[in-house]
Amino acid sequence: MSDPKPTAHEKASTRSPLGLVVLWELMLGPQHVYGIQKLFKQQGKDRVVNVRSRASLYQTLERLVRLGLAEVKETVRGEGYPDRVVYAITDSGREAARAGGEFPEFIAAVSILFGLEPDDARRQLETRLETQAAVLADAEAELSGNPGLPRLFLLEEEYRRAVLRAEVAWLRSVVDDLAAGRLTWSEQWLRDVYESFHSEQTEETST
Repeated sequence: MSDPKPTAHEKASTRSPLGLVVLWELMLGPQHVYGIQKLFKQQGKDRVVNVRSRASLYQTLERLVRLGLAEVKETVRGEGYPDRVVYAITDSGREAARAGGEFPEFIAAVSILFGLEPDDARRQLETRLETQAAVLADAEAELSGNPGLPRLFLLEEEYRRAVLRAEVAWLRSVVDDLAAGRLTWSEQWLRDVYESFHSEQTEETST
């Protein structure tokens, strides 16, 4: 008997910010829910994606497992703390993470920028910069094209312009740093960071 096909809700969950960020965290190495949650807090990703509770991470991982994007690698047993299920990403999960493409929120995409090569990340941000600069120009034109309209009725456009100006300025600074090599990373550097975190976590659970 074949396994039931994923529901539309489950498919949608893999393109949610939380599902994609979890996949990218697993790209660095196998993790249990406690480890993922701690990584989120250390990296500030709990401010990027909505992790209401550890239960929401379990639910997301269970959906990823049902979809074949993640798998249970092992169950770690130890004295003084509950058994912990360790999850690993599958080949399908790697493909899904890299093909995520359309993120529901730009900030979620930025939070997993490490999944791209630095040059690819720069090109993607340059594309975003070009798009947002054009949108900003439209907002500027909208405001300047209504000189007689009371400001009260232009407040939302002023707000949009202020947000766009901030994003465009930030994008330019990041693109410049990537182009100059002031901001960069490599697969080995990412693995070193993961190993450092993983060793600290192992020490904590053994004490």
